[in-house]
Amino acid sequence: MKTILRPFLFLLFSVALFYGCAKEKKKKPNFLFVLVDDQSAFDLKMYNSNSILETPNIDKLAQGGMVFENARNMGSMNGAVCTPSRHMIMSGRTVWHLPPSAEFQKQVDPHPIDTMTIGAVFNRAGYKTMRTCKKGNSYPGANRQFTVVKDKTKRGGTEETGSAWHAKQVLEYLDTREKTQESDPFFIYFGFSHPHDVRNGTPELLEKYGAVNHIDKTTLPPANPKQPNLPLNYLPAHPFFHGHPNLRDEERVSGVWKNRDVQTIRNEQGREFACSENIDIQIGKVLKRLEAMGELDNTYVIYTADHGIAIGRHGLMGKQNLYEHCWRVPFIVNGPGIKAGTRVEGNIYLLDVLPTLCDLAGVEIPETVEGRSFKPILEGKTNSIRDIMYGVYCGGTKPGMRSVVKGDWKLIKYDMMNGAVRETQLFNLAKNPYEFLPEHGKTEAMQTDLAEDPRYADKLKEMEKALLDQMIRYEDPYRLWDQKEIKMY
Repeated sequence: MKTILRPFLFLLFSVALFYGCAKEKKKKPNFLFVLVDDQSAFDLKMYNSNSILETPNIDKLAQGGMVFENARNMGSMNGAVCTPSRHMIMSGRTVWHLPPSAEFQKQVDPHPIDTMTIGAVFNRAGYKTMRTCKKGNSYPGANRQFTVVKDKTKRGGTEETGSAWHAKQVLEYLDTREKTQESDPFFIYFGFSHPHDVRNGTPELLEKYGAVNHIDKTTLPPANPKQPNLPLNYLPAHPFFHGHPNLRDEERVSGVWKNRDVQTIRNEQGREFACSENIDIQIGKVLKRLEAMGELDNTYVIYTADHGIAIGRHGLMGKQNLYEHCWRVPFIVNGPGIKAGTRVEGNIYLLDVLPTLCDLAGVEIPETVEGRSFKPILEGKTNSIRDIMYGVYCGGTKPGMRSVVKGDWKLIKYDMMNGAVRETQLFNLAKNPYEFLPEHGKTEAMQTDLAEDPRYADKLKEMEKALLDQMIRYEDPYRLWDQKEIKMY
């Protein structure tokens, strides 16, 4: 009898083992989406080898995953650039097709798109969703869709008032999952309130970067050799007005105000770096916890920012411009099946995040989404998903600024202050990645604005056409002073 049963029992064991393995293989991936507030890609060593900012955990994510050279926030129709940016992240919609709360931040009535945003989509797909982030200048209708919400604005320099608070919320959530033996996959939106001003870092990190939390308008912060060097494209003033009167970021930020002197900018860069390194420390805590839980290998970790920030570059302080330091964002993806140490062109927008996450999770992409999945890039099948990138800043006087990138070339146009400011800039980003202007005094032929150079007249004309085509495509409601009125299609 035992002899007869042995083959049968072995068969049952084999079948159970097969189905158990199959079930394990089909386990859905987790997601840890990390979003920081106001960070230029040029702050990080992976984009700027001269940076002294130390971010070992972010560096490790990059080394073990994929770095995107060209990831961009499509733009903004108001001064709080983060608000439409976060609407685009959450909804996958383009900048001119967002709910009213993207422009009118107090108009937060429920909107049909709210239930087609990240939290709602992943809830319906069987995920457990949690978010922690800053409280304001966001997309309230989408934020409410997460099952667990721990939102507060934390921009101080202590454990309770700074970035550590956001990490604590994630760690406590993970502890609860472990205690309750939660088996459903998770989607964690891990947002920070830093390095956005006021850039009050922890005392030890401020000391490391030679910075102080300067609050006296009548004096300058002390010079300190530990402070970061001036950005390569630093200017004491922008060559023409940015077109947004009384803009807070350019006039009223504590510690800077309207100052653009060397001491102020180096100190403010030090404060920014102190806050960014603290973010890195907090990310490290969460990654370590996920590893201890055995979840890290099955988790996609996405690191990015809602937009960049100037802090002295081109004589500007805020994010209300379309230079690379503000239009581009850092972007890293690390996770299952992604080849370590890869760099790609990408040409992605932040609004591509939602469809890509859906694609990776095997979740149906909502019909309301206008972004594109860049899963083919993550799989190594292509290097980018677009040939042309369009950007807008329309937060001050109208129509504002517009930009387009095509290949190595970039065009920026300014139409502001009722026609008093009308400027065109043309850059070759391969030769001039920092967008040096004549005011920077560079001697290399292409390291300047080429819009007035007759040798590039044909290229200028090509880029002007590309910009108008993109404005029509994305239903930009404005036209610049030298653009023909063309019917929308």
